[in-house]
Amino acid sequence: MIKAVLIFNNQGKPRLMNWYQQMDIGRQQCLLKEVHRLVHKRPNTVCNFLSGGALLGEDVRIIYRHYATLYFVFVADASESELGILDLIQVHYLLHSSMSGHYASTFK
Repeated sequence: MIKAVLIFNNQGKPRLMNWYQQMDIGRQQCLLKEVHRLVHKRPNTVCNFLSGGALLGEDVRIIYRHYATLYFVFVADASESELGILDLIQVHYLLHSSMSGHYASTFK
């Protein structure tokens, strides 16, 4: 099950936050900062899947892609396919790009 969809820039400023679990704003902000900290420090040569760790739980996965200055992040439980989520991120990115008028045909 997908628990959250997050889009934020390199500085961690959110562009889109959809949470599919009930939680207060403070916890959402804390989770956003933690997810940003985890994905921003990783080099581009490593895998795009992370374990949720102590904050989100060991059965939660963070799946992300970094396009230009934006991170597209899906937080999902272990029952979701990581490769399927990466495909979903790519479709989400293409939709986002076409809606904003900046269609990109090549990906990093």
